[in-house]
Amino acid sequence: MNQPLDSRQLRAFAALARTASFTLAAKELSLSQSAVSHSMKALEREVGCRVFDRLGKKVVLTQAGEQLLHHAEKILQEMSAARNALEHLGKWGHGRLRVGASTTACQYILPAVLREFKESFPHSAITIEPGDTPQAIRLFDQNRIDLALSLEPHREEALEFHPLFSDELTFIVSPLHPWATSGKVERAEIPRQNYILYNRASYTFRLVERYFFEEDMVLNTFIELGSMEAIKELVKLTLGVSILAPWIVQDELQHGSLVSLPLGRRKLRRNWGILHQRNRRLSLAEETFIGLCRSVTERFNQMPVPSADAELGLNKGE
Repeated sequence: MNQPLDSRQLRAFAALARTASFTLAAKELSLSQSAVSHSMKALEREVGCRVFDRLGKKVVLTQAGEQLLHHAEKILQEMSAARNALEHLGKWGHGRLRVGASTTACQYILPAVLREFKESFPHSAITIEPGDTPQAIRLFDQNRIDLALSLEPHREEALEFHPLFSDELTFIVSPLHPWATSGKVERAEIPRQNYILYNRASYTFRLVERYFFEEDMVLNTFIELGSMEAIKELVKLTLGVSILAPWIVQDELQHGSLVSLPLGRRKLRRNWGILHQRNRRLSLAEETFIGLCRSVTERFNQMPVPSADAELGLNKGE
């Protein structure tokens, strides 16, 4: 296999072709004439033919030299463009940030984070890839994202998880729903409800499914949606019960258009955080992004949830 040509030899070759003089080429390159001469001899040995004819103090390209110059100019232009691009990336605030995030995070967390981030890194190119935790893991495998704002995955040894906050899933109902008016959830009524749940392929759906399986229950009737806003609107219309974290419906809870009720004494909690490839050194922009996510979501840790009493939620034996 042929070895690639030395870039220093190509630069000297291009300068000599342009100036047609060892003296002028040496001056342009800040080298001695002897160094330029030795470089050209080495280049000719490497390509196996003469690239210059010496006519006294002047040099002219051979046919092979003309062919080489055509390629050398392209190579040197590409090298110059690569250097300029890297220098541009090294400037403060430049670079890229590729983030994977669930649709929930995209709607309720990222806007505030990115608003602050752009103030510190105004020229950074930001790419957001929507997708829940399973999709984010696939995006890491495809090298399409650098960070993911997601739920903590189960046994992903190649990824490192930086915790941000924990939340608790609760029943979310219309204020007109019998559970809301009575202030309690009868265990026997739970399997009889129509449920409006988030995306079947998501970690949240799996958590909910496992939780009720362990309670010897199956939620037989449900509408599956990929939009939190759509879920909330259907619940308001008393078309079913949903299972969401209170921070997702905080505005509706404050205005009384939705009501939150605990699942029971046994909590269903989720851990949110930032994922990245393990043992990869984070850039300043990425560390800043994580810090902003932690700051924006700090209030979610203090988000109040309804407390369970003896008559409320899933309590075996009641």
